[in-house]
Parts: sequence; structure tokens; C-alpha cells
Amino acid sequence: MGARKTTSHRTMMAVRVFMFALATITAGCATTAKKDPTVTGSIPKLTKPVEAMTTSELAAAAERIGSAYDRNPKDKQTGLTYASILMMTGRDTQALAVMQQVAIANPADRDVLAAYGKAQAAAGQMEQALSTISRAQTPDRPDWRLYSAEGAVLDQLGRSSEARNRYRMALDLKPNEPSVLSNLGMSYVLSGDLRTAETYLKSASQQPTSDSRVRQNLALVIGLQGRFDEAERIARQELDPQQAEANVAYLRSMLAQQNSWKQLAAKDADTQTN
Repeated sequence: MGARKTTSHRTMMAVRVFMFALATITAGCATTAKKDPTVTGSIPKLTKPVEAMTTSELAAAAERIGSAYDRNPKDKQTGLTYASILMMTGRDTQALAVMQQVAIANPADRDVLAAYGKAQAAAGQMEQALSTISRAQTPDRPDWRLYSAEGAVLDQLGRSSEARNRYRMALDLKPNEPSVLSNLGMSYVLSGDLRTAETYLKSASQQPTSDSRVRQNLALVIGLQGRFDEAERIARQELDPQQAEANVAYLRSMLAQQNSWKQLAAKDADTQTN
């Protein structure tokens, strides 16, 4: 029974790590993609990042972007945005189907391959995701986002040493990048080393370009060590009241799973005394 709980916890935490890793790729796509001159019409603009949307905002965005996708399912940026929204609403199978269509239309596009890998991982196809993300990487022009995403998948496959190697390769290309530091920290959470995890997450949160997702991971790791008041203060930082309450509720629900947390704490204590 204990092994089953540990596996369930590792999977849950790894999904959180992975979704953050690939979110940086999706954000990069959104800012660098160019309008295809052969496509008529335009993609509805989003008022805020997908990760910051409320449930009702996500539903409205899915409706708008979904209509644009129906009109032109081969359009790269529409497909990337729609798949990202679908995954945020838990519709992973549909997101994967969307990205399959976009990948068929854009078989050599690095952004598309990266997002396709994200969709495969969200749908539980980890080995396929690793292969897809590896294909998107090119030795002559390596992308730190892809190294970070590859590391996140490797973490989910239990290959932590390889995963951390990829994160460090990403940091060689993009020093002090908060999303990579955060993923590296969460990798140590998966192996039960909470003190090392906190060190990396604190470094990530102190970077000028860090965002609320980094701070939520830091709050979680601090909470796992029993410093609940400190964790809640971090979870509420720089957010509007509705988002802050949602984050605190999520944090409390995670910390309520006492058996998993006790297992982690015991493993962390063993690591520090050995």
C-alpha cells in the first residue's frame, strides 16, 4: 500500500513539474510565431496568459479559439493556443488530437513538435513525448526550453540523474532561468530531498523574471517541511484576492495528504543523516 501511495505522489508532483516546463515553450511560441500570409482572418487575442485564467475565462477562451481552430485546423498558432487551453481544462485527449493535426501540417516545426510532446505527456504517453521533444532539439541550435522539457519527462520516468543533467544543460544556455531552476528544485522534491529543493526554488523565486508558478512551487516545498504559515504567505504574494485564495486552497489540499508528505519527510531525514 505504501509503495502505491508513493508512486501516486510522485506522478502527481511530476505532472506539476512537467506542465511548468512546457508552459515556457508555449509562451515562447506565442511571442515569436509569425502570421501565415496564406491564412485569412486572425486568431482571437487572449487578454492574459492561459496559466493565469479563471475557470470561466478558460471556458470562454476555449470557445473562441476552438471556433478559430474549426475554421483552419492546420494553422500553427491557433492549434498551439487551443491545445494549451484544452490541457488547462483537463481535456488532455482532445488536446493531443488537436496537436496531432497541427503536427501533420507542420512536421518539422520545432515549436509544434515541442507542444506535441507536451500533449503526449499530458495524455500519459511519456516515452512518445520524450521521443518527440528529442526530435525537436537540434545539436547546432540547441534550445534551453527543450532541454528543460526533456528533463521534466525524464523525471516522470524515474530517470532523475538524466533529468538533472538536462536541466543543467538548459542552465548552461540560459543561466539563472527561473523556470529551469524551479524544475530542478521540483526534481529533488520527487526524490525526497526537500532541503536541496528549497535552495533551488528560492534561487528561482529571486530572479527578476520569476512568476507566480515558481513561488507556488516554493510555497509547496516549504509547506511540506511543516512551515505552513510561511508557505501560505508565499502562496498569496502578488496575486489578486481570487487567485490568492485559489492558490492557498490548492496548497492546503496538497498538504492535507499527510501520508505522502510523511513519507517524503522521512526520506528527507534519512538523506540528511546518511
